[in-house]
Amino acid sequence: MTNYREILRLSHLGLNRTSIGAALGYSRNTVADVLHRAQVKGIELPLPNDMGDPELGDMLFPEKAKDNNRKTPDCEKMHRELAKSGVTLTLLWDEYCNDCKQNGEIPYAFTQFRFHYHRYVQTTKATMHINHKPGEQLEVDWAGGTASVIDKDTGEILKAYVFVATLPCSGCSYVEAFLSQNQESWINANIHAFEYFGGTTRIIVPDNLKTGVEKADWYSPTINKSYHELAEYYGCAVIPARVRKPKDKPSVEGTVGIISTWIIAALRNRTFFTLSDLNEAISEKLQAFNEKPFQKKKGSRLIAFIEEEKEFLQPLPKNKYELAVWKKLSCGFNYHISVEKNFYSVPYEYIKCEMDVRITGTTVEVFYNNHRICSHPRLYGRPGQYKTLTEHMPEKHKVYTEWNAQRFISWAKSIGSYTEAAITAILSSHKIEQQGYRACIGILKLGDKYGVKRLESACEKALSYTPSPSYKNIDSILKSGSDKLVDSKNEAKPIDESHSFLRGAEYYGRKK
Repeated sequence: MTNYREILRLSHLGLNRTSIGAALGYSRNTVADVLHRAQVKGIELPLPNDMGDPELGDMLFPEKAKDNNRKTPDCEKMHRELAKSGVTLTLLWDEYCNDCKQNGEIPYAFTQFRFHYHRYVQTTKATMHINHKPGEQLEVDWAGGTASVIDKDTGEILKAYVFVATLPCSGCSYVEAFLSQNQESWINANIHAFEYFGGTTRIIVPDNLKTGVEKADWYSPTINKSYHELAEYYGCAVIPARVRKPKDKPSVEGTVGIISTWIIAALRNRTFFTLSDLNEAISEKLQAFNEKPFQKKKGSRLIAFIEEEKEFLQPLPKNKYELAVWKKLSCGFNYHISVEKNFYSVPYEYIKCEMDVRITGTTVEVFYNNHRICSHPRLYGRPGQYKTLTEHMPEKHKVYTEWNAQRFISWAKSIGSYTEAAITAILSSHKIEQQGYRACIGILKLGDKYGVKRLESACEKALSYTPSPSYKNIDSILKSGSDKLVDSKNEAKPIDESHSFLRGAEYYGRKK
């Protein structure tokens, strides 16, 4: 609006039209028109005390006063509508004109329509929806400050890292504490945030932490595979903030500072012995934070979320996301990969190849060049367990899968009881039965070389030395031929009387 009063004041001070225009930013013609009309209307300084700027403008330009009969746009409604995807001022002005036409009212031109809205925004400080659409973004980050939990058994003070998620449009936030900033905590934190809001946004804006972004790059950042899978499951896109650019996620950065005071600092004098107790206290403080009234406008973060943003969130999937961790692993020469100290087979053709391994609570899946080559049920319990599929083995190794303990024992029984006892002892001496298969095959094959009778004798002799004979024991006996020696206890030797010294009964004082 033109400052008519200031034009008249400067003219009264003796400034020419060019100088007045330069001082106030008006053209020389505008200044000339105002001064001419003031002269015609007989308006001079000082002005009456009851004459305000609107009244002065109506006297100088009465034709503009007709605009007061035009319908004033509902700027508050316009502000809400602009928050919706695809809505622009041009579209709202067109709808406003159609509404005025139906009601027989005079609409403002687009320039004045836009002017009224911008003045409303500046007056009410209602800038929240100008840059953020409802349900569009969720900004996530770890807070700089930490809480603490005391271990009841050791008395050790454990750090609790605070996760913060904020919807920029409404300012509504979610906060939760974790004992680690690892991949599992990060994924669970995002899932819990979605569940708290009751839906998902179209874009997630994280920082460049390793659990979210593997390689930070402004043009083409590499998203962590587990995080990408989460976003894909919930129908979101991950667009990380630039490195050292906090203004890319100003809402969560600002909320982190407030959370540090409103929640973390407020709980500094309380003692927590479990993480669940800490999160319960955080939940109470979070509710008060979201319900706290705004200082410069009506409502609160929670009210703004419910009334303006909740309906624009994408619905949650029917089934909860199953946490999966991705690792890059290479296959060893034994065609197995190691996951949590247990071993899973892959086709032997992939020996020494690097593969992507997806690990869930129930399954281990192996991918090569984005193609799944195998999957296994996940093993739990003692470390060192093997999960091997026959089809993954080379042909030479498959022969061992045809054997089992009962087959070895049956074969040994057909040779003799001592051979059966030796094979049974070897199989029972190993924690894992399969570890004794090679020794059993070696012992039974000795029967082809030395004969089954000698093998039975060798087993008998080995068992007389030790209750747990080995392949080397029995092989050494057969090589040395000691199994051929006859025990004097089992076979009597003939007496050669020509070389004997025999005493008769008379020697002992008895009669014959």
